[in-house]
Amino acid sequence: MESVAQKVLSAGFNVDLGPLKEPLAFIRLLQWVFAIFAFATTGGYSGTTGINVQCQGSASQEILADFNYPFRLMQHSYNVPDCKINQTATTTEYFLTGNYSSSAQFYVCIGVLAFLYATATLVLYLCYQPLYRESSRGPTVDLLVTVAMAILWLSSSSAWAQGLTDVKRATSPANVVVLLQVCKDINNTCSPGALPHMGRLNASVIFGFLNLILWGGNCWFIYKETPFHKSASPAADVEEAVGPS
Repeated sequence: MESVAQKVLSAGFNVDLGPLKEPLAFIRLLQWVFAIFAFATTGGYSGTTGINVQCQGSASQEILADFNYPFRLMQHSYNVPDCKINQTATTTEYFLTGNYSSSAQFYVCIGVLAFLYATATLVLYLCYQPLYRESSRGPTVDLLVTVAMAILWLSSSSAWAQGLTDVKRATSPANVVVLLQVCKDINNTCSPGALPHMGRLNASVIFGFLNLILWGGNCWFIYKETPFHKSASPAADVEEAVGPS
């Protein structure tokens, strides 16, 4: 039996953009694009949250805390003035709270896997279309992987949506202020400062659920290429031809 590698070599490399006019390849192209958007908007994120601290008899100071992907917030520190009388320039190191790396990294991992698989199948659709259609193995494997990816997009997007909610809560300046010991002294004044910009992360969640729709919807078009659909079609045609007597 001829191996897959031998078939690929014998088939030759021939780019044909015609399949992009069909839903099967066109949706796969959209999956490729939105997978990039999904992991890029999450993996490269960095943000800053801030609070304002005014010690008794002193000017207000802005305290900034930086954080980034993969959102191990407890590793990100910031220094807050002690506000002790007769002691200047003394600070206490605090850390943001929470570790939300598991949901973020799971989401990015699924995005990268989806990108790689979409790249491989686009090459197959556009360059080796006859090889893809010559047997039922190609469409069947493609269907199984696509269904699995749709399920993974559902689980990873849901997990990251919850993780993002937790990140927003943990980095909210209003929540950071209440954790500071110096702010519990009525002689000192503390107030929330700069809000972290979360628009990019909000977009990442949207891209995740868009990927879910694309991968789930494409299952139907791949199913039509499998023997499961083709074997059912003749039976339906026979029933229509016989009709009621």
